[in-house]
Amino acid sequence: MHDTIIELENVSKLYRLGNYGSGSFKEDFTGWWNRKVLRKPADLLQTRQQYELWALKNINLSVNRGEVLGFLGSNGAGKSTLLKLIARITLPTTGIIRGKGRIATLLEVGTGFHHELTGRENIFLNGTILGMKTREIKAKLDEIIAFSGIERFIDTPVKRYSSGMYVRLAFAIAANLDPEILIIDEVLAVGDEAFQRKCIGKMKEVTGHAGRTVLFVSHNTQALKNLCARVVCMDKGQIVEEGLPEKVIADYLKKAQQQFFYQEYATPEEAPGNDHIRIKKVSLVPRFLPGFNAIDIRTPLEIHFEFWYFNGASDSLIAGIQLHTLSGECIFDICSTGHCFSNGKVSGHCLIPGNFLNDGSYYISLSFVKNTTNRLFHFEACLSFDVEDYRTQSAWFGKWLGYVRPAFPVLLEYEPILTGIV
Repeated sequence: MHDTIIELENVSKLYRLGNYGSGSFKEDFTGWWNRKVLRKPADLLQTRQQYELWALKNINLSVNRGEVLGFLGSNGAGKSTLLKLIARITLPTTGIIRGKGRIATLLEVGTGFHHELTGRENIFLNGTILGMKTREIKAKLDEIIAFSGIERFIDTPVKRYSSGMYVRLAFAIAANLDPEILIIDEVLAVGDEAFQRKCIGKMKEVTGHAGRTVLFVSHNTQALKNLCARVVCMDKGQIVEEGLPEKVIADYLKKAQQQFFYQEYATPEEAPGNDHIRIKKVSLVPRFLPGFNAIDIRTPLEIHFEFWYFNGASDSLIAGIQLHTLSGECIFDICSTGHCFSNGKVSGHCLIPGNFLNDGSYYISLSFVKNTTNRLFHFEACLSFDVEDYRTQSAWFGKWLGYVRPAFPVLLEYEPILTGIV
């Protein structure tokens, strides 16, 4: 029989949007007087807006001791709100949450730190909050400082730390102070890649040997697959699916990715463009591998586009495709050869081979140039997609470096050393 360490019954969280008081009796009374007595127009006043947002709705969930449970979902799905309720940072509007054991949280950069205290002092502060005795904290102190990698700044007030230093120290404290439950939000993405690998290795260690329970929120599906025994998918404050990581992640990616693969317009009048170019259709067609329905690093991608071209003269036209990361770095800019067209409909296509892109988020733009120098139209970010990681090995130690990840062979040759030769 499983040992349940966290249990949620019909948990909901309601937030009220709008202005609900300034914190000053004088200002609140003045606002009430203006509305009720002077009858001033509502659009000139800070009125109380009766808008409600259910961040969570009827959540039922059980977590077993020693389980690594992952949470997946788009921004605003309610993942972080749920973790804050479990960590007792905020209270549910309705429902019951039962839990056993000390909880260490890593939800936001700097959470639980006193900015005027040094890194060393914050270690003792966090340990005390967890209910640890001073001698227990001292026994872990050197290990925490060494893991964080910020020994040089440990006696500096944390208000002078960078976001990366915050995360390093916060994770070192959370993972090494022996909590029964460790809650980690997407905050690990702030650290550099070497530290992310270090954190993943530590999480494997504490779950495998110490038997701690870990609640882990991440948009990195490969991390969820390799770390978690079960994944919960959330949408609009509700649990939509839970189960084995491979199944839950595949269903989530299939639904999320298809939203950005296709645009089509019936007539030139409603299509994006100008007097020269009007986009009829643009689409991304993944060539999914057998048994897979989400884009990963192995998936070839076909780009198709059609456009109306309005040009009285037979000028040379070039169509270009630009691939960018979500943060704007250009991966490549390729174009067709020049063709001479007059008025008509033109179609084009391109293939991005599998085993080329690294995992990450990307968008595609199209541009059209006449006579090599005159740009006619640029269709910015007309398609977007995510590439998921895929590795045959069971181990996972963070994201690979670089924007591309080609499958070039690396060959090794071995030559034995003969002993007894002088």
